[in-house]
Amino acid sequence: MFTRRMVWSLGWFFFGLFAVLIGLYPIIYFLVERRFGLLGSKPAWLLSSIYWNMGFYLHIIFGGIALLIGWGQFSTKLRLKYLAMHRNIGKVYVVAAIVSALAGTGMGFFATAGVIASSGFVSLGIIWFSTTLFAFARIRQGKIVAHQRLMVYSYAACFAAVTLRIWLPLLTSWMGDFNSAYRIVAWLCWIPNLLVAYLFCRRLPAR
Repeated sequence: MFTRRMVWSLGWFFFGLFAVLIGLYPIIYFLVERRFGLLGSKPAWLLSSIYWNMGFYLHIIFGGIALLIGWGQFSTKLRLKYLAMHRNIGKVYVVAAIVSALAGTGMGFFATAGVIASSGFVSLGIIWFSTTLFAFARIRQGKIVAHQRLMVYSYAACFAAVTLRIWLPLLTSWMGDFNSAYRIVAWLCWIPNLLVAYLFCRRLPAR
């Protein structure tokens, strides 16, 4: 029988595992022909655009870095024992998240499946950028609790890279149409994440 502690430990394990795996995922684009996955749905004129490609690589590289290093910041033991490291990793995360969010917001206007998908991804980019920037501003002001809560929301938006890759194949298989599934996933990949973040933040101490 699973205890509450075992369930929490198992959830933490998979949380870190998925963050690391998807954080390293962009490496694939430098090892094999890139016209696979989501890029397989992009038109040739877009894939040949130097500006879109610049945004794409900024998004996946810095987004991968943010996803890869951000999950460890939630460990209270590591944060208290290695505070200087926590701060340095946090600074790298803020830069990586802001760059990736801005690039992702720009890419969102060219999302596959039209305006519904575009508005979902653009909204995600704005939320990720805003929560990260405000979290950095709050810690500069010494408002630790506000910083913690905003960083939870920031990483929830960042974790959309993981949940997108879970939901998309499931919905595509169920619906039988990639575009229809993609329109839903553009919102489904991050709205439940923010709900989980809200519930998590309710458990944080008020001081």
